[in-house]
Amino acid sequence: MIATILAMDPLNLLAFAGAGMLLNLTPGADVMFAMACGAQGGARAGIAAAAGIGLGSAFHILLTVLGVAAALQAVPHALDILRWGGAGYLLWLAYGAWTAPADTPRAKGAHSLRRAFARGLLTNVLNPKVGLFILAFLPQFADPALGPVWPQLLALGAVFVTTGFVITSGYGALAGAFGAALRARARVMNRISAVVFGGLAARLVLD
Repeated sequence: MIATILAMDPLNLLAFAGAGMLLNLTPGADVMFAMACGAQGGARAGIAAAAGIGLGSAFHILLTVLGVAAALQAVPHALDILRWGGAGYLLWLAYGAWTAPADTPRAKGAHSLRRAFARGLLTNVLNPKVGLFILAFLPQFADPALGPVWPQLLALGAVFVTTGFVITSGYGALAGAFGAALRARARVMNRISAVVFGGLAARLVLD
């Protein structure tokens, strides 16, 4: 993969990395989800959620490489199933956060980190817009003159996932730090997380 990256046009690769970083710096669904997890479970939970989101992006990249994303795009019902499944999962998270008792100690340890990771992974995988975006974005920076396109897509995807994780985890960690400062207002933080989760569900359905 490193050899593939080195063989690519540096200016083209720089343009791709810059566009990906700009996209991730603009708070979107993934960033808001990581921030909500960070606010609810602390900085480590925000980073764990970002790691799950990154793995979900890698899943969509693999689908793009295999051509499955194009098949999903051609079948509207498949996209609808993914969209409504993702929205339902987010609403379930919103309900759990809204109804969480204020005096419940903040979850710590490996279990809470695994849960944040799994939530980030599921919300990303169940968002068909991520797959469609990657399908439209990555091929623009592949050069058939360099040989097979699929290794280039994998290399570009690795760059995209890496930069995305760094930025998203930063947002999640910052939200976790502020959340720790407001630990005495646990109910407020839970309600904020619930509103964010619910908003993401509405955005997934209505966009």
